[in-house]
Amino acid sequence: MSKKVIVIGSGFAGISVAANLAKSGFSVTVLEKNDQPGGRARSFESDGFLFDMGPSWYWMPEVFENFYQSFKKTASDYYNLIRLDPSYRVYFGEKDFLDIPAKMEELEELFDQLEPGSSKNLKKFISESAYKYEVGMRDLVHKPAKSLLEFADLRLLKGMLKMHVFQSISNYVKKYFSHPRLIQLLEFPVLFLGATPWKTPALYSLMNYADMALGTWYPMGGMHNIVKAMKGIAEEQGVTFITGTKVEAIKSVGRNVKGVFAGDHFYEADVVVGGADYHHIDQHLLAPNVRMYSDDYWQKRVMAPSSLIFYLGVDKKIEGLQHHNLFFDQDFVKHAKEIYESPKWPENPLFYVCCPSKTDPAVAPEGKENLFILVPVAPDLEDNEEIREHYYNMVIGRLEKLIGQKLKDDIIYKRSFAHKDFISDYNAFKGNAYGLANTLRQTAILKPALKNKKLNNLFYTGQLTVPGPGVPPSIISGQVVAKEINKAFKA
Repeated sequence: MSKKVIVIGSGFAGISVAANLAKSGFSVTVLEKNDQPGGRARSFESDGFLFDMGPSWYWMPEVFENFYQSFKKTASDYYNLIRLDPSYRVYFGEKDFLDIPAKMEELEELFDQLEPGSSKNLKKFISESAYKYEVGMRDLVHKPAKSLLEFADLRLLKGMLKMHVFQSISNYVKKYFSHPRLIQLLEFPVLFLGATPWKTPALYSLMNYADMALGTWYPMGGMHNIVKAMKGIAEEQGVTFITGTKVEAIKSVGRNVKGVFAGDHFYEADVVVGGADYHHIDQHLLAPNVRMYSDDYWQKRVMAPSSLIFYLGVDKKIEGLQHHNLFFDQDFVKHAKEIYESPKWPENPLFYVCCPSKTDPAVAPEGKENLFILVPVAPDLEDNEEIREHYYNMVIGRLEKLIGQKLKDDIIYKRSFAHKDFISDYNAFKGNAYGLANTLRQTAILKPALKNKKLNNLFYTGQLTVPGPGVPPSIISGQVVAKEINKAFKA
């Protein structure tokens, strides 16, 4: 008889672990508190607009493809994946912007225009980043991080110096480039990792390789199509999804979990996988004697940013925007410090605008635009409507000025999402949006463990454990945990 697995939460990690375990012969049920699967990658429709609620960047396409191919599928079975060109636009002032081309030759030309001769350094920078990506994404992220011995591989040891683990990304970038716009461009991907560029290991220049060499992609129909695809694969393996079901407690006897209480039902289980917020499961669903960590431990964790998000429907077409747009018209260093070093609502934040209707006519009525505006902010801040409205007016005012076009009077749909919503919808610790910060002291074996050491059959997956935050790492997290469960509990 197949062993029963209960997965709590249906984000990318939860669906990934469920599909992989079902393929191995386990009987898997996924319990999701919200009315649709996907976690932060849910979607909603209103007034003819179709909004992705969370992730909007499709990087590292081979991670998605590897998942599909492990089930004898491919991404094209589910959606049309296109590479964006330009990859994104960066604004530095009023009608002052750079479009980042998808082709490497054009990118090299752009670098030389800003800093003559810098294309030579870009080639070396990308080459070193490619090595980090190869080792990081092909080797390191697939390890369960249970022991340092996992990393005692001759190739990894020989390559430690080339990984630049003990050098900051800020110093590393400045070794190659001096133009402030190039520095900002290369530092921006780490803004969401949970530390300032001067405290983030240069290892994470691997994200520049993912950005500039592997490209920025988009699944036509929206990012939620990835959720639909993965859920469909999981269901083909026999996974059962139950939505609108909130897990209230995990029952354990001795060193074994017996199941979970959800609503008025008890779900028996041979194995439980926590794909929801790790802190919530550890501190609120388990009895005190079987919790992995203390409250003091959690309070000392460094969290990645939260976000203030606006979903907007605009009653006209907008000039001056690409699919992805970064606004660097204010002080990058000051905003980073307001997120990470002296947490508070920022005075003049940088922000990001996604306009998927530039690429995809399915997400907005004809002649209208779909806007997703995100302001990175510190977690654990006071969140109320007055604060949200203040930033809405600020960001819309700056956006109008920077692109040279009026917008506010043409906005016909508006919804905001911030700390309180991350907590209510996802039980997100301190209202974080991106999980645990990727600092050196919170890497690999120093992250919250993927298995509860006090219970034989409770595992964790997702952005608060290995390998870390982001869509591709979450998919990999599910795969890693499934392998560990397979080793311990063969179906």
